[in-house]
This record gives sequence, C-alpha cells and structure tokens, in this order.
Amino acid sequence: MIQDERFEGEVVDTSVVFHGRVWDVRSDVVRYGDGEIVRDYVDHTGAAAVVAVDDEHRVLLIQQYRHPIRHRDWEIPAGLLDVAGESPAETARRELAEEVDLAAGSLEPLVSLFTSPGGSDEIVHVFLARDLVQLSAHERTDEEADIVAQWVPLSEVVDAILAGGVRNGILISGVLAAAERLRRDDPVG
Repeated sequence: MIQDERFEGEVVDTSVVFHGRVWDVRSDVVRYGDGEIVRDYVDHTGAAAVVAVDDEHRVLLIQQYRHPIRHRDWEIPAGLLDVAGESPAETARRELAEEVDLAAGSLEPLVSLFTSPGGSDEIVHVFLARDLVQLSAHERTDEEADIVAQWVPLSEVVDAILAGGVRNGILISGVLAAAERLRRDDPVG
C-alpha cells in the first residue's frame, strides 16, 4: 500500500507575514538538503466536510457564494476546525446541523485530504453521513444566508464531476469516495 510519508524539515526561522481574520500567511525558512529554502503558505485550522446520502442514494449538495473564485459553487456541507477540543467528527456533525439542518444517525470517515499542499497546510476530513434526521432550521448569515440545498442522485453528481460541471475539490474527493464506499458495501446493487 502506498502512503504519504511524514517529513519534518528543520525550521530555522518562522514568522507570520499576514494575520487574517480566519487564517494567517506564514513564512518559514527550512533547512533542506545542503541548503535552506523559504516557503510562504496559508497556516490553516483545517476543516471537516460531510457527504450526506439518503436512503434513495441522493447526495445533499449546497450552493453558496465563494468570493475568491467569484462563483456560487456546489459543495458539500463543511466547516473549520475552529472550536477548541472539538474532533473532526464533532465538527462534521455541527456543520451538518448548522448548514442544512440535519443530524446523522451514522457518520463514518471517508477520506482526509490536503487541499493545496504547495501553498497551504489545510487538511479536510470528509465523512459519510447516513440515517439522516431533519432538525429545526438554524439562522444563517453572510454567505450562508442564501445557501441553496439540493438533493441530487449520487450517479448524477458523479456524472457532473466527470463532465467538469463541478470543480470543488472537497466535493469531488468526498463524493467519489462515497460512491466507491457504497459500491463496495453493496457490490451487487
């Protein structure tokens, strides 16, 4: 089995070059090989995301405005690991409730991914949520105020991914992993 290999280069200097509202930009000088390299990157809290699948094999997608890409892109519910002591699974459950008013009877890890390893240390933990229960509506503000939620058959989401209709990396990774997990769980169906 192939597996990423952890490697700790010696950081000889580090500084925050930009302090942001949600995350910072850090500059590190790292001893590597026979020399030193300087790397600037987004110092990110990490996140958790959820592929919610109902009994009809539909996936709950959300669409919301994302300013950096100037799009209302399709996504899966997700949020930052920004609550002290909260595990990624707890964050996934919280975000599922806050963004789409659902609770999951079953929540299992699917994949964890580095979103942009050349420029950010962000890791996103993606979970598969099933046995879903509707909750009372949460109040939403900012970009979340006009979230569009839509149940889409899993096969249609996979088709949209392969056709290039959706480009959100977390959605793509999560949905393809969920499709494969569900196929393996029920190879005949």
